[in-house]
Amino acid sequence: MKNNLGKIFLILVLSLELFASTYEWSVEASKKTAMTNEPIYLKYTCTFSNSAYIYTIEFNPIADNDEYKVVLLSENENISDGKRVNTYEYLLYVKKAQNLNLFFDTTMKKTNKDSIQNSVIGRDNIESEDYSTRVIRQKSVELEIKDAKSVLVGKLNADVNKDESNIKAYEPYHLEIQIQGSANFEDLEAFHFDIDGVKVIEEKPIQNLQLTKEGHVGSWSQKFAFVSDTDFTIPRIDVQYYDIEEKKLKILGFDEVNIEVTKVYKKEELIERVEKSFELKYEYIYYVLSFLAGFFFAKIKFKKRVKPPSEELLMNKKIDNTKSLQELVFLLVLSDAKRYSKIIEMIEQKEIKSLKNAKEVSKFKIS
Repeated sequence: MKNNLGKIFLILVLSLELFASTYEWSVEASKKTAMTNEPIYLKYTCTFSNSAYIYTIEFNPIADNDEYKVVLLSENENISDGKRVNTYEYLLYVKKAQNLNLFFDTTMKKTNKDSIQNSVIGRDNIESEDYSTRVIRQKSVELEIKDAKSVLVGKLNADVNKDESNIKAYEPYHLEIQIQGSANFEDLEAFHFDIDGVKVIEEKPIQNLQLTKEGHVGSWSQKFAFVSDTDFTIPRIDVQYYDIEEKKLKILGFDEVNIEVTKVYKKEELIERVEKSFELKYEYIYYVLSFLAGFFFAKIKFKKRVKPPSEELLMNKKIDNTKSLQELVFLLVLSDAKRYSKIIEMIEQKEIKSLKNAKEVSKFKIS
């Protein structure tokens, strides 16, 4: 009897909670006027009259369509002064100039009285619905969106890290482009260089970003290596963006770089130069005879010593230690870009897709 009274009392309490709980939604926007692709901070708050544990909220406005993109910044639920508060924060990027009246639908699911009774008493009533559902429309956000005339929008600055402009033939020239600030970095495309007679190795851009109320903040960088046996020029790059602080279009300019390449004599050229400059002198004959005598003496007197690891063995070890095709390509370029040019080209053209096969081909080239 006491157990039944307890269950009845619990049902009464839960029923009172069910009918007494109310809620109210509010919405905030950080700005009413913005440029295309400029981040707009949106905050949706649902405040209940009590702890409201009987309610479940389904609210998911995240989208990426032709008109706009919505990105989740944070989602939070807490109890303040005995009242439940749900908060949702988003960033909105509008892609087209327009007057936008934006609103989203939310589904509020409330536990039914019958469901509470069945749970407390222990009955299973498969014909009853556990929830009653109500779809409500959020208050609209009215926005005036102007055309930034640029895909990239924010506040940016740039820098370039590069090697000295004088290099030897087939020696890689390194360059790194860095862009810092706040902007829609995900819309910044990777840079590509196509220079006649120059082998260009490029890494994928590296993004070190944090999502804030002002959008993505951090840095974007991309590294390159250029290999050639003649002088070449890395062309100028201009990146246009809309500066939201100065409210105008600006250019991030990366000046062209002129590289002077010092030729390295080929084996045949070196032999020819030695032959032309050589003049026979009697003391040379003495040196040659002395060398031969020492050579034969060494052959007779001493046992053959164990040779230290050769350059080929060391190179094989470096090749074995590479963890990716990209790392292997950089090793081959830095070691002898001309010697491994065919292998590098085969890897970049995806004729060789397996790291294991690439290593075997590279070692075969050594021997």
